[in-house]
Amino acid sequence: MKDIILTGPKHSGKTSAGRAFASLYSCGFIDIDELILQRTGKSPRQLFNEGQAVFQKAEAEALAAVIGSDGGADNAETAIGASGENKTGAKYRVIAAGGGLIDNEEALSVLKKSGAIIVYLDISAETAWRRIAAKKELPPFLKTENPRETHRALHERRAAAYLQIAGIVIKADRKSSKKTAVEIYSLLNK
Repeated sequence: MKDIILTGPKHSGKTSAGRAFASLYSCGFIDIDELILQRTGKSPRQLFNEGQAVFQKAEAEALAAVIGSDGGADNAETAIGASGENKTGAKYRVIAAGGGLIDNEEALSVLKKSGAIIVYLDISAETAWRRIAAKKELPPFLKTENPRETHRALHERRAAAYLQIAGIVIKADRKSSKKTAVEIYSLLNK
């Protein structure tokens, strides 16, 4: 079984594409943000409000539990129930990472050592901003004097970093989660 890690900015569709992929291709799905909540009892936003280092530690530990070599994957899958259980004989397991994982050195190190296939869901800064703004409450890292400009600069910097580590890049601005999942599968099986 091969792990596929979905990366990309906040609201790029990692979770919905991951769920669609798992449903279409009968494999397990794990959302790192959901796993963080189950492991800590706090949402990623709550942990980030306690401090970026607090959140990043929880994120790295959750990722290591899933794809680490210490056998943690079974425990992580059990902890999140049926959505993480892999079907017998499944070729893949898909994992949705958090949007800021690229800025977490410890989590990034775990990811790079994992041998997982890294898929970057590429959306424009404008599309990401519209989706974030539609939620009405900005995430803590965007609570600045000029949130839109902060977001644009952050989006551009992270996009460049994700493109450097991605094995597959999917333009996901105007695609449904199902179309994104089908495209990922197609590229994996070329």
